[in-house]
Amino acid sequence: MSRSVTAIDDKLLSAWQQPINRWMDQPGSIHNDSVATKIGMRGGTIPGTIHLDHFVPIIQETWGAQWYKCGAISMYYTYATTHREDVRAVMSQTSGTDNEKVDAFVETPEHRIVAKGSLSIGSPVEMNYVSSLTLDNASSDQLRILEDLKPGDECPSNDSVIVNEGSGSGVFDRLVVLPSAMYTVLNASFPTHKIKPAVGFFGATEISLVNGPVHIGREYRRTGSVICVGASPRTEFAWVDSQLQDKTSGKTIAKMRHLTRWMKASSPLWN
Repeated sequence: MSRSVTAIDDKLLSAWQQPINRWMDQPGSIHNDSVATKIGMRGGTIPGTIHLDHFVPIIQETWGAQWYKCGAISMYYTYATTHREDVRAVMSQTSGTDNEKVDAFVETPEHRIVAKGSLSIGSPVEMNYVSSLTLDNASSDQLRILEDLKPGDECPSNDSVIVNEGSGSGVFDRLVVLPSAMYTVLNASFPTHKIKPAVGFFGATEISLVNGPVHIGREYRRTGSVICVGASPRTEFAWVDSQLQDKTSGKTIAKMRHLTRWMKASSPLWN
């Protein structure tokens, strides 16, 4: 067991980490203290995708380089943390099979759950956590910020997607090992002209490596589409499915399901 991973009872735990809010100076962003506190947050938030990286030592300890060929990380974000707050990743012990899904979460020292979901490898019988969630579309009268956005809307495609960060070392050299960097290359965004001004934040992310790994410096094609547009008492939200394809073979290298929410309290349409 590496020094960065601890086994306790039936769980594997990463070391405590203190993510830095590198986005705190972005105006109009949920990561900015003044913006976040105005809409009821404790302060500028750490992007949920950053918390995915806390699982990297556990992933590499458990499955090694094989995970980057056919693994998945699937997390629903439940509690927003701020600059340098302690967090750690926790995963249930695996059975050691080639096709399995295990429960996983990120927590604070007070045992607040920051993100909950699953990690998997191969083709397990059970669905990954985010994929198992029921997606419900809102009726048109429930939407104001996203009233022009529809399921089936295509996201902007990109035929020249390259990732140059998130590389590993040793057996992971030239591979994209950080899920946050995978998110960046898989992020198809939205048709932005269909979204009214409001403060947005991440709600969930599932990244699946289908014919991985994703390589540093290699050119890929990215496509995506909106699959759900919904509403909750405090937010409007949209789900997007995106794919990363090898430009030569056409094979799907990785895919992602991602949830973005927009705060109603930040929109003049709701005030």
